[in-house]
Amino acid sequence: MKSLRLGKPWVVRSILVGVFVLGVIMVSNLPVRGDKTVSEEIVIFDFNNSNQAQNWLIVNDGVMGGVSQSNLVLTPDRTALFRGNVSLENNGGFASVRTYPADYDLADYEGLILHVKGDGHRYKLRLRTNNNLAGIAYQADFQTRPETWLRIRIPFEQFVPVYRGFAVPNPPELDRAEIGQIGFMISDKQAGPFQLEIDWLKAYRQVIQEPSVDKLWRGKIPW
Repeated sequence: MKSLRLGKPWVVRSILVGVFVLGVIMVSNLPVRGDKTVSEEIVIFDFNNSNQAQNWLIVNDGVMGGVSQSNLVLTPDRTALFRGNVSLENNGGFASVRTYPADYDLADYEGLILHVKGDGHRYKLRLRTNNNLAGIAYQADFQTRPETWLRIRIPFEQFVPVYRGFAVPNPPELDRAEIGQIGFMISDKQAGPFQLEIDWLKAYRQVIQEPSVDKLWRGKIPW
């Protein structure tokens, strides 16, 4: 039997194709320096739909005998304006608004992002779980600046469990999969008017973005 000679074109092409395929397999099993972490976001709510304001419930210190007042209205710019007046009378001192219960399914996300414009007051973003809508709340403070739009990122790890304004000893961990209400509160012990304009709220997570094989090999020969 005659031996194959590498000088034949079809033999050379076969060897080169085999080497190329082997190179792709080997590289696919190695870390790729081109990988990068990017933030993936989903909108939980915005106010582009005029019916959005109907999905929110006002809860002020009247439940404890206070006389603070607030409401949530839509603006011509398709944002929501949470506004009112905080009173410290009758042991009051807070105003809040929250969504009606819903299934947000945030188990795979790392935190929330707000786009808000405030008045210099400090506000609280509050979360409640589906099975605990009247009990423990998980809250995180954020500071506003007058007439300034801010994009504020809050990891879930920063939410502190409270009950009626007091820290909860040995609290259950926040179950992201069971988050059923999202709300805003002002309770900074300052009497007077306030307003917080809300554009949207999103959830975020970090994901690995891998380059495609085409990008890996473009302009490169593995042999």
